[in-house]
Amino acid sequence: MAGIALLPAFLQGVKYPDELVYYHDAPAPADLLRAGFFVPEYMGSVSTVEVLAEMPALEVVQLLTAGFEYVLPYLPVGTQLCNAAGVHDASTAELAVGLILASLRGLDVAARNMESGNWQHDTRPSLADRQVVVLGAGGVGQAIRRRLEPFEVTVTMIGRTARPGVTAVTDLELILPTADVVVLAVPLDTTTRGLVDAKFLKLMKTDALLVNVSRGPVVETEALIGALQSGRVSAALDVTDPEPLPPEHRLWACPNLLISAHVGGDTSAFVPRARALVSDQLTSWSTGRQLRNIIPTT
Repeated sequence: MAGIALLPAFLQGVKYPDELVYYHDAPAPADLLRAGFFVPEYMGSVSTVEVLAEMPALEVVQLLTAGFEYVLPYLPVGTQLCNAAGVHDASTAELAVGLILASLRGLDVAARNMESGNWQHDTRPSLADRQVVVLGAGGVGQAIRRRLEPFEVTVTMIGRTARPGVTAVTDLELILPTADVVVLAVPLDTTTRGLVDAKFLKLMKTDALLVNVSRGPVVETEALIGALQSGRVSAALDVTDPEPLPPEHRLWACPNLLISAHVGGDTSAFVPRARALVSDQLTSWSTGRQLRNIIPTT
C-alpha cells in the first residue's frame, strides 16, 4: 500500500496514521507519483480528476460527492472508487423541502416584490395534503421523505425495484398523473439520463411541481423549457444541464421556475461529515479493512 494520501486543504485535521499531504489548487507532481489515496477537490473543475492518469500508485479515489459519473472516464483500471453517500443527505433534503415550499408559497415572487415595494397578496397552494412522489429511494430520497412527512403529505417513494415502502420504477407512469410534487433524487447513469423527457412531463398533473436535486442531465432541458412556457408545470432546480447555467440561457427567462446554483450539499453540515467519512476511509485503507461506499466500475 502506498503511504501518501492527497486531500483538499479544507480537510486539514483528518486523522491518519501515516504521512499526509494537503494541497490547495493542485498536488505537486512528485506527490501524484506516490499517492495511494486521493480525494479530488469538492465541486472542482475537470482538471482535478484528469490528474488520475498521472498517479501510478493510486489505489483509492474517495469523492466528496454522491455523484460519481464525472470520474469514470479518468479512473485508472483497478482503482477503487468510493463516493460520499450519506455526507450530503441532510443538506440536500433540506434544500429539496425548501425549494418545494418556496415554489408553492411563492417566496421567490415575494423576494422580487420587495425590490419594488409591491404588496401582492395571493392564495397559493399549501404543501399540506399534497401527493408527493420522490423518485430515488437511496439515502437522499429517504432523507427527503423523513422531512416531508411532518408536513401532512402523502409520500410515494419510487426505486429501481419494489420493496417495503418503495414502489418499482416500472409503475412510474401510473403514479405520475396523481402527483402534485415530483422530486428527483436519483443518480445519473444510463438509465436516468434524460429520464424526464417530454413524455414524462406530459404525464405529470397539470400545475404539478418538478424539483430536481439530483443531476441536471436527468431532465431534458428543452422538454422542460417547453412545459414551463406552456404553463403545464412549474419547476425548482438546484441542478441544470448545462451547468453552470450561462447568463443567456433560455431557462432563466422561463415562467414558474426557481433556480438555485447547485448548493444542495454545500452547507455547514458538509465539512464535519466529510472529515468523518475521509478519516474512517483512511483508517480502513491503512489497515486493510473494507472501504465504505465502493462504486462498482466493471
